Amino acid sequence: MGEPPPRILALWCPDWPVVAAVAAAGVGRHRPAAVVVANRVLACSAVARAQGVRRGLRRREAQARCPELVVLGADSERDARLFEQVAVAVEELAPGVEVVRPGLIALLAQGPVGYFGGTRPVAERLIDHVAGRTGVECQIGIADGLFAATLAAHRGVLVEPGRVEEFLAPLSVDELDREPGVDRAELIDLLRRLGLRSLGAFARLPASDVASRFGADAVLAHRLSRGLDPRPPARRRPPEELAVALELDPPVTRVDAAAFASRALAERLHRLLAGHGLACTRLGIQARTLDGVELSRVWRCAEPLTPAGTVDRVRWQLEAWLTRELIRRGEPVGEVGAESGGIGLLRLSGEEVVTAGALQLGLWGDVGAADERAGRALVRVQALLGPEGVFTAVLGGGRDPAERARLVPWGDERPASDVELAMGPGMGLGVPTVGGSASAAGTVRARGSDAGELPPWPGRLPAPSPTTVLARPVPIELWDSSGNPVRVTDRYLLTSAPASAAVDGGRPVPVHGWAGPWPLDQRWWDTTAGWRGSRLQVLLGGSAGIGEGVAVDSAVGRAAGHGGARVAESADAALLLFCRDGRWSVAGLYD
Repeated sequence: MGEPPPRILALWCPDWPVVAAVAAAGVGRHRPAAVVVANRVLACSAVARAQGVRRGLRRREAQARCPELVVLGADSERDARLFEQVAVAVEELAPGVEVVRPGLIALLAQGPVGYFGGTRPVAERLIDHVAGRTGVECQIGIADGLFAATLAAHRGVLVEPGRVEEFLAPLSVDELDREPGVDRAELIDLLRRLGLRSLGAFARLPASDVASRFGADAVLAHRLSRGLDPRPPARRRPPEELAVALELDPPVTRVDAAAFASRALAERLHRLLAGHGLACTRLGIQARTLDGVELSRVWRCAEPLTPAGTVDRVRWQLEAWLTRELIRRGEPVGEVGAESGGIGLLRLSGEEVVTAGALQLGLWGDVGAADERAGRALVRVQALLGPEGVFTAVLGGGRDPAERARLVPWGDERPASDVELAMGPGMGLGVPTVGGSASAAGTVRARGSDAGELPPWPGRLPAPSPTTVLARPVPIELWDSSGNPVRVTDRYLLTSAPASAAVDGGRPVPVHGWAGPWPLDQRWWDTTAGWRGSRLQVLLGGSAGIGEGVAVDSAVGRAAGHGGARVAESADAALLLFCRDGRWSVAGLYD
């Protein structure tokens, strides 16, 4: 089993989102209060619980149980900022504080326990000190590993060394789904249906069977159930070069300026870690003021941090430091004097790193370094051209290939396309189109649109769909072997088989194959916008030579918005034709 997890001391402040919200809003602690997100209770005070309010209740039901309930909104920045005073109070007695999240602090228990003479004395000393400094109630738990220590803190228990499995065994498997930002609801439901209702029952399963039948996240949950730390403690210390620093000249005295400086520094840190194939799970933030005061804090995250997540934590920490400096001086919150309290140096370091192989994801649709760079570049282009300057192509419903492609401005919410519904999340199109509006965008590339099974749409063109849809249809003439024009009858049948074609008045080229026609009766109920027609797929041969194919090349190329080189390089040209009011036109191109 290797080296056992280290002894961890966890300090937990119950209902911290409510405690922070009540303090920020100036609501009396004797009043029932709850933090509500998406019309559901995220956290509630002890007074509200005494009146029947529970986490997960709908807002209306919670107010029905407790009419005096004070409803407050969630604010992660507020929670982190106000929790700083608790972290400072703990740090006065025990160094090496790690903020797991607002409301939970973890640190190695060996130092404080040895200094204060035992687990019970250190727990009593910390609880009294935090209450005296901040007026906040807290609970202490000590156990082997962070997961067990957190559950022990929820119960105010001090677990003896080597007895963590005995402590975890009777607890419900629901404890695996308590971590914010980690959703194991499906795993918990599956375990319950299998009759594994306790952590002990789950821990007794062989690790190899869990890995082969449940997946990677279940392996992590299984390690937690066995009392093993998810990240082995025998990790190497991150080398010194896994840190970035920035001299702030002039010194930072405002939170907004600090946030701006931290963004560039966070991006540098993630580029550095990505170059080593690593990702950060514990972020160290250090700062030095002009007074020479050294400030430091360590943030722990359950999942590897992204650049945006790093910026948020740095902003929260700097805001807490600057606000604390103003409060210490008795000055109004706003701006710290540059002559004494400004931050002159900011440093970020990866205190704990993991392999980032699983984070090297695709350019479009998932979080990754390339995705972040592309997103920032498109935002800069959008800043130059305006909000309507950069679009994302989304496939939707429709019978006509042209109407299936919709352009959504970059940054706006992309509605789920029928391709994404058929193929699953992350499989839809996300190719940006720069410049102009949908009508002026020229063409829309639609590769892979038929890879999944799409919802039924009567009258839709059968697969494969055209690769390029022309913004402006190009006229084309069809003739049979006798030189007679090919038309469509009232029964949507061809008058004769096509033998040759001429695009936009060019020289005739042979037709090597065709399929269709497929009738289309579009909006038959609308006498103004409705129309009837037929679609036909044709394969124009190249036996006449490049010289005779120039007409096809240039006409279709102009309509498609490129020079036509792609058509010229191919011996054959596959086209989608529309016939409306007795006239044929080129509507799309196939690869």
